[in-house]
This record gives sequence, structure tokens and C-alpha cells, in this order.
Amino acid sequence: QVQLVESGGGLVQAGGSLRLSCAASERTFGIYNLGWFRQVPGKEREFVAAITRSGGGTFYADSVKGRFTISRDNTKNTVYLQMNSLKPEDTAVYYCAMKLSSTSYDTTRRYDNWGQGTQVTVSS
Repeated sequence: QVQLVESGGGLVQAGGSLRLSCAASERTFGIYNLGWFRQVPGKEREFVAAITRSGGGTFYADSVKGRFTISRDNTKNTVYLQMNSLKPEDTAVYYCAMKLSSTSYDTTRRYDNWGQGTQVTVSS
């Protein structure tokens, strides 16, 4: 079972920045496509960003486009989410996930493995 461990969450003021990291235990990390999702209580988990196995392709939800950047370092088995210009509505638990298939990057059920999540709180 692949383990994913997120870190970097916390409390930040609106307009501030955070960088989330997600480290994987899987040595074949480079063959997986990776995604970031977020969830607030009472709502479904929603897509934030995704990156292809090579890092050559990235995808973003409209709500974060231009503010968030996803990247990966296959030598460190880690995926990152740089979040700038944060807004109170970005407050959520953020999860990283990985999958082998190269379609439907924004679809939760297409992902095979998930981390435990890290809380991001943006104060107004």
C-alpha cells in the first residue's frame, strides 16, 4: 500500500501564501499522475490541481487558476502545491492523491491512493 503524507498546512491571512508538500513511499513514484483536492465539512471533495507523471502537463480548477501552482520532484517522490493570494474560501482540508490512468484528472474516484490531508485555514 502506497503511503502519501501531506505537510505544510496552517493558518494564514488572506493574501498570503503557503506551500503544501506530499511525500510518497512508492519508489515508482514517477509512473503516477498526481492530484490535489480539498474538502470542507458537509461538502464533496473537490479538484484543485493535477500534474502528469512527467510533470509536462498541469491542470487547475478555475477557482485557483493563476494563484496555485502544482509541481513535482520525482527524485524526491514529492508533489507540491504552491498557493498564493489565498482567500478565505480556500479554507479546507487539502489532500494529495495518485493514480496510474492518464484521463479524468479532476475526478475523485479515478484516484487510487490518498493522503490523510492537511488543514489550510485562511483568515479574512
